Amino acid sequence: MNRWPLPEPMRKALEQAHRAAEAGEVPIGAVVVKGGEVIAAAHNAPRAMTDPTAHAELLAIREAARVLGQERLDGCDLWVTLEPCAMCAGAIVHARIGRVYYAAPDPKGGAVEHGARVFEQPTCLHRPEVYAGMGEGEAADLLRTFFRARR
Repeated sequence: MNRWPLPEPMRKALEQAHRAAEAGEVPIGAVVVKGGEVIAAAHNAPRAMTDPTAHAELLAIREAARVLGQERLDGCDLWVTLEPCAMCAGAIVHARIGRVYYAAPDPKGGAVEHGARVFEQPTCLHRPEVYAGMGEGEAADLLRTFFRARR
């Protein structure tokens, strides 16, 4: 059990992850926050959308850009339940997301603190602040349960 309650954006990202699991998608959820308000929320949907790029982060970033009417998400934060992959990290860079909060690390597919470490590359155009671990237990349990049921 958490000693402190989770910040509301991570709670909403976890709700999105649960929706993904209910839909048979890998349970990852993401929200974009600007000025303390959630402006976009999404969950993984590659199967439903027949789109390998339909990761929670990309869908939330696309919706936030639509809501704001611009491709740069200056002043926005991304909250996601799993460490972003290289594709999503690249989108975060191009969107100019200010801060990334993720719950569970992903040693196999993550690209923030594992693998490619996209934000640390000398050619990286923008480096968001990164905060990891909030909601890690719940996010990791959700993923383990999801994959255990499929094995």
